[in-house]
Amino acid sequence: MTAHHSFAPPTVVRLTEYTKADQTEILGDSPDPFGVADVGLTWLPKEHHFGIRQHGRLVAHTGLLQLPISIDGFATEVVGVGGVAVAPDLRGQGLARLVVSAALDHARTMGPPYGLLFCRPPLVPLYQRLGWHPLEQDIHVQQPAGPVLMPLRTMWTPLRDGANSPAGAVRLLSLPM
Repeated sequence: MTAHHSFAPPTVVRLTEYTKADQTEILGDSPDPFGVADVGLTWLPKEHHFGIRQHGRLVAHTGLLQLPISIDGFATEVVGVGGVAVAPDLRGQGLARLVVSAALDHARTMGPPYGLLFCRPPLVPLYQRLGWHPLEQDIHVQQPAGPVLMPLRTMWTPLRDGANSPAGAVRLLSLPM
């Protein structure tokens, strides 16, 4: 067990920007820090950023982006969650829960009924512990050459009371976040 010398619990702050250097500060200089390069998708940058700094170092991040979606042919919007990152040396301390929860608190003020994220299968249990639900059906997302089937697991969470699991065909009408 390691000793912790921090006197205050970690605090989530709203970041005015989130750069490649910020990502490198959290995850290191890996060519594929999220382990998704092999899926070959083009991703959108996020617009709203939340982070945790400890001792002057950015150690966690979550980004949000409001996107158009079609659920069973009905056009609506979702808040996409992405860029979730926790420094490898600080994992298991609840930082993902803190930074994702703060981002979702903001997402609830944005209007859409759902939050949506895409993750590698090994991360599904983590997000389930954070209140996310696997989407049972496949989802198509836009890519530069046209719509493709999302190869990662799609998860959703309600952002308002009464938001039930999206039913019917789901299509993200933009590049994924």
